[in-house]
Parts: sequence; structure tokens; C-alpha cells
Amino acid sequence: MKLKDEEIVKLLTAPQTVEKGLRAMMDIYQSRLYWHIRRMIVDHDQAQDVLQDTFIKAYQNIHQFKSDSKLYTWLYRIATNESLQQLNKMNRMKKTDEDAEYYMQNLVADNAGKDAEEIQILLQKAIQTLPEKQKLVFNMRYYDDLPYEEISKILDMSVGTLKTNYHYAKDKVEQYIKDNYSEEF
Repeated sequence: MKLKDEEIVKLLTAPQTVEKGLRAMMDIYQSRLYWHIRRMIVDHDQAQDVLQDTFIKAYQNIHQFKSDSKLYTWLYRIATNESLQQLNKMNRMKKTDEDAEYYMQNLVADNAGKDAEEIQILLQKAIQTLPEKQKLVFNMRYYDDLPYEEISKILDMSVGTLKTNYHYAKDKVEQYIKDNYSEEF
């Protein structure tokens, strides 16, 4: 039985039902959040760690959740912030932005399954070249098919800014694929 957001929040805020609330929240949102994080982080193990941190932070801050937004919007925002923190840690470990971009592109290829299509790998490499904001907007719009209004709440950006970021990201991804498809494959 799938619980509604209000029921999950109620379970999480009552001491005797916290565990049931956590289980329900994880059952409902784990897969969607994992793939949102994984598209940003790329590495499976690190994505799992960020997902775990997301749920811990949500649990610790459930009393700050405002019912004026959906629970998954709030969780996406936490997951996005946790992912950005992880990316910043990863980038600090690299000497230059070029090294970080090269590292992320290789990570995509290394984490691609044996049956991954060549164009999917190229698409992921293209996404890794985008600036962080464009990458976030592109992933949320392209993969998660979230409406701009929902992304606006998650990222705290105006819809106009989001549309502009998505447009630029889409153009850059298309150009990267055009420039690299025949070279790599």
C-alpha cells in the first residue's frame, strides 16, 4: 500500500512510528532519488552514499518540512544539495577543471554496463561537460521529466532561468554529440 506524503510525514514525526515512516519514504522515493543522484555523481557507490546521506538529512530535518510543497520536491532538493557537495569534494581532489571533466567522462565510460549503447555513453559524456546548473536542469527535465515549475521549487530558480539553462544545455549536448559521434565510434 502506497502512503501519501502527509501520512509519511505524520509517521516520521511521531516517535513510535519513525521507523515505519522511514521505510515508507525509502520504498517510495529511493529509486527516483538514486537515479537523480547517479546521473550527477555517475559512480554507483558514491551515488549510494549520497542517497543514504539524503535520507539521513531528511530524517533529521523532517520537522522543517513545509507542506506547501510535495515531499519528493523537498527530497529532490536535499538530494541535489548533497550531490553538489559530493561533486565539489570530487572536484577539489582534482587539480584543474579539465582534470575533473576528464575524470567524470572516464567515470561514465567505466560505469557503463556492457550492454550500454554507444550513443548513451556519448550522451553521458556530453552531460558531464555542462556547467553544474545546466547539468542539473538538463537531468531533471530530460530524465526525470519534471515540469519547470517543480524544478523551480527544487533549485530555487525562476522558470525563465531554468528554460534558458535547459536550452543552452540541450544545444551543448547536441553539439558535443555531433562533434564526437564519428570520432569515438
